[in-house]
Amino acid sequence: MRNLKRILLAEDDQRDIELTLAALEDINLANEIDVVRDGEEALDYLFKRAEYKDRENGNPAVVLLDLKMPKVDGLEVLRQIKKSDDLCHIPVVILTSSKMESDLITSYDLGVNAYVVKPIEFEDFVKAVKELGSFWAILNESPPDR
Repeated sequence: MRNLKRILLAEDDQRDIELTLAALEDINLANEIDVVRDGEEALDYLFKRAEYKDRENGNPAVVLLDLKMPKVDGLEVLRQIKKSDDLCHIPVVILTSSKMESDLITSYDLGVNAYVVKPIEFEDFVKAVKELGSFWAILNESPPDR
């Protein structure tokens, strides 16, 4: 049995959360996913503060990050992850409906590892999420937590 790694999904759309979890469950990752519903909660999780101050040690193998979220948007979450010595090595994959060139450019300027536009068709969305989960949580070798 392989050692499953944790994924952090930062997404505010309930339908997208359900689709993502269903897709990842298909490749046996569903019980290793933590879901946060806005950017502030994502930062609280990552920096182990507020309701997450007592969460298990260790960083997720990957953060799947939506851009358009309430409280703190995904670009600011990405900015804070990449400027933190403790978090900067976590791969971040933007998973968004935004096709705006400025979002794409800013994401890469901030150090995102991949930028994926959510497909409209259900089957395409599920396939994309499965491929992301398989690569980042199973195949990719993450650096050890510092």
